[in-house]
Amino acid sequence: MNNIASILVLLFLALTFVQSGYDKLFHWKDNLDWLKGHFEKTPLKNAVPFALFHVLVMELISSVLCVVGCVELFVNNGRTFGFYGAVFSCITLLMLLFGQRLAKDYDGARTIVIYFIPAVLAVFWLS
Repeated sequence: MNNIASILVLLFLALTFVQSGYDKLFHWKDNLDWLKGHFEKTPLKNAVPFALFHVLVMELISSVLCVVGCVELFVNNGRTFGFYGAVFSCITLLMLLFGQRLAKDYDGARTIVIYFIPAVLAVFWLS
């Protein structure tokens, strides 16, 4: 069980994105309404539904890759799916960070950095 740290970080990322994706899927209108207000003074104001859909897709891809990566690490010490799960997680978090900075929500951006650190560690460990 040499991969326990990688498995734990991949589970952390998977849980994070599964929950977030679930919330977007089952509370789409609430999320969309809130985000329209959040981005009303930014260049993204007319692209919120499109951006929300893309973030949702990235979160779902990230979570599936992270879960499969955990199984792969556990079963045969393979790192391919976990690596790509961590990379997709980083890209997703960078998309979210970009949005928060654009909206001048610096506290929200700071929170995303807290998630970004273990995601980058996972990329490093699994590369």
